[in-house]
Amino acid sequence: MAFKPSHRRKARHYAVQAIYQWQMSGNAVADIENQFIETINPNKVEVPYFLALLRGTLTHLSNLDEQLTPYIDRDVEEIDPVERAVLRLAAFELLERQDIPYKVVINEALELAKVFGAEDGHKYVNGVLDKVAKVMRPLEVRT
Repeated sequence: MAFKPSHRRKARHYAVQAIYQWQMSGNAVADIENQFIETINPNKVEVPYFLALLRGTLTHLSNLDEQLTPYIDRDVEEIDPVERAVLRLAAFELLERQDIPYKVVINEALELAKVFGAEDGHKYVNGVLDKVAKVMRPLEVRT
């Protein structure tokens, strides 16, 4: 089945919500995953990508937080939970999904921050991800 870009966007949408829920509840990833799978319409969401984002972000969490730390102005755990979930997801995509242009990753993260985050949260996310992208994707950013 060929997925549309909007299906991938919705996968990110749900992944941020699931990561946020995990951060706030501490529930088992499998439980959160199952809860989302029950509600997601597989005809409108790229479910395999949702699963890859959720599992990948949480599996690589400590590495992602280490990658973000030099570019944030406080401890990772002190960042607003929504912005933290968006940053972690975007860092995962920048690091592990070289097939997705860094500008797309950043743009998608900004849109998620605008939808779910605080009023100016997207500005913070943008500032951090611009710096992170230069380190994670130096050749791509330069060209």
